[in-house]
Amino acid sequence: MKLFTVLIVATLLIINTSFAEKLTAERLFQSPSLSGETLKSLKISPDGSRITFLKGKDDDYERLDLWEYQIESGKTQLLFDSNKLHSGEENLSDEEKARRERLRLSGTGIVSYQWSMDGKAILFPLGGDIFYWQLGAEKATRIIETPEFETDIRFSPKGNYISYIREQNLYIFDIKSNEEIAITKNGGGAIKFGMAEFVAQEEMNRMTGYWWSPDESKIAFTKVDESPVEQVIRSEIYAEEIKLITQRYPFAGKDNVLIELGIIQLDNRKFQWVDLGSNKDIYLARVKWTNNSDTLTYQLQSRDQKNLTMNEVSWPSLAQRTLLEETSDTWINLHNDLYFLKTLPIFIWASERDGYKHIYAYQLDDLENRQLTSGEWVIDEIEKIDEKAKLIYFTGRKDTPVEKHLYSVSMETGEIKKISRRSGFHEIEFGGSSEIYVDNFSTINSPPQVSVHQSNGERKTWLKKNQLDKNHPLSPYLKSWIKPKFGNIKASDGTKLYYRLYQPANFNPKKKYPAIVYLYGGPGVQLVTNKWSRLLPQYLAQQGYAVFTLDNRGSKHRGKAFEDPIYHAMGSVEVDDQVAGVKYLHSLPWIDKNKIGVHGHSYGGYMTLMTMFKQPDLFKAGVSGAPVTDWSLYDTHYTERFMGNPNDVPDAYEASSVFPYATQLKGPLLIYHGMADDNVLFKNSTKLYKLLQDNNLPFFVMDYPGKKHSIRGKKTQMHRINLIRNFFDLHFGIKR
Repeated sequence: MKLFTVLIVATLLIINTSFAEKLTAERLFQSPSLSGETLKSLKISPDGSRITFLKGKDDDYERLDLWEYQIESGKTQLLFDSNKLHSGEENLSDEEKARRERLRLSGTGIVSYQWSMDGKAILFPLGGDIFYWQLGAEKATRIIETPEFETDIRFSPKGNYISYIREQNLYIFDIKSNEEIAITKNGGGAIKFGMAEFVAQEEMNRMTGYWWSPDESKIAFTKVDESPVEQVIRSEIYAEEIKLITQRYPFAGKDNVLIELGIIQLDNRKFQWVDLGSNKDIYLARVKWTNNSDTLTYQLQSRDQKNLTMNEVSWPSLAQRTLLEETSDTWINLHNDLYFLKTLPIFIWASERDGYKHIYAYQLDDLENRQLTSGEWVIDEIEKIDEKAKLIYFTGRKDTPVEKHLYSVSMETGEIKKISRRSGFHEIEFGGSSEIYVDNFSTINSPPQVSVHQSNGERKTWLKKNQLDKNHPLSPYLKSWIKPKFGNIKASDGTKLYYRLYQPANFNPKKKYPAIVYLYGGPGVQLVTNKWSRLLPQYLAQQGYAVFTLDNRGSKHRGKAFEDPIYHAMGSVEVDDQVAGVKYLHSLPWIDKNKIGVHGHSYGGYMTLMTMFKQPDLFKAGVSGAPVTDWSLYDTHYTERFMGNPNDVPDAYEASSVFPYATQLKGPLLIYHGMADDNVLFKNSTKLYKLLQDNNLPFFVMDYPGKKHSIRGKKTQMHRINLIRNFFDLHFGIKR
């Protein structure tokens, strides 16, 4: 089938959209959200007196304003209306667009903000400039106003300075003197100062390249030289134009950036480079000051990611010592769980060295360590440390891997106590002290509720009760709401695999129903949780489909042994486990074995292709979103972590690409991709289009002009959801 014919057919699928469903694709993206009023970026002020958050306007949920809730009075009020501070279109710089994509920040207006550590001021970017508000002031001040775009804006630890990046150089602004100081001046082209490189942002969860010392006397910052990284000219195809973007993309097996770490003392401008060793082909994973402003730590990760070393460097001698080293036969997962205590000569660290992520306490003098948590379960992250009470508060999966709870562990006895009380998912945010925290709680059937709690778990007040009463936007749909079933099956090696299954609307066990396997399947992600999440499975179930999701081996929160089977073998064990899931569906008498489809996005798009190509007799139709098709087309840090270097294991890369199996395609396949995707490059899909066309294999295409990897935008999302539903309807013979 010719490509232009494919595009016409895919487009016709949209025209046939029915609006008679109880829950329509359009309704999923109308404002207000079906989850109720959405609060973002919840933060407790350092003094614990108020909670600030971002909230969308009633008429446009994507335009965000800054609000506050005063804990003592219970009063909620608008702090800043983004429209009054900046009107007109926000023309984001390319760097800011990329940064927001990496941070998964959506919306416009005030999309992020920061408290000063003393709790006396708030800082936020808007319209490419910097706004500053001191508590008690009548209005916020546009403290930096330039034609250029400032990014990575932060307070210094004592709140005397504001730091930021402009045109690849690091600046600070003295609030008292209104003086701007350029810390670096030679950034530009391939040289970037104080900025995180592409893989650091996208894959390492390191979004900055500079770090203040606690007393504001020094700044550590990076110099990134991108010149070794391969330059590609990438087409960004928009509705009315095509932009040719020159991008340095570190393809797997190719060169990475060269990175250096320096320290500058601000009062005398004394500057020195830190010796990172003779091997330049490394990753600077983390940098953090201790509580001593003359002592900096940094973490180096080897190129193969099997070794992680944390070193301590002293100023001004630059003498170094190694604080710890982690090794693995496969790879080491990075984290942010490093804390230097102020009152005790220890630091807290998390490690997977026993196979599960747990908490360790290290003595700084002799570097002896003690394991504080243990067992066949994982912690998510350390949330807060109460040094006086010698308690560490952390979130984890001690009770079940499908729920997230708050716990505490004693640094003295190792006793673990469960703090959160309701079954479900608890996202926790502590303030400056450990006395109170905000709990963003939900279940798969209960939209998020936000409450304020004392450290023992007792609720102080509601911030957003979000009751499912008659006024809730979900209320009209509760009678048709489908509660999924959770369960587990065994993989071929006996490993327990958790699943979630939605029965179709108006379920009759004597009938046969089509099923859709909704998956991701890749590392670092878990879909089967008792948590309010994307409503696509609920929507498809209400359209008459059984919707099945299974977390295969390789996915997150089950321990390292559960993740490791994908090493040098992506697209193998994950497919095997999804096959086990389909065989379970076959055991259900009400499932139509001849109408089992599959859909996923990103790694889920890759898995859709691999299941359709490798198991065409089981997966009868598929919708693949923004898929990786050839891992040599993806970036170094992510790909080599799991697949190794393609120069060393070319056969593994060949076996993990979709191309050796693509000609086995039997059922109808739809592929969609953002035409400005700078993460999973559009080339992944076009390369597959060519192979399928050359082999005269029919398939369907829907590409989205101007869209990045997340394919954001309310109208685009509505189109995409309708496209998916209509595709399965068409090929499974569902008439509406």
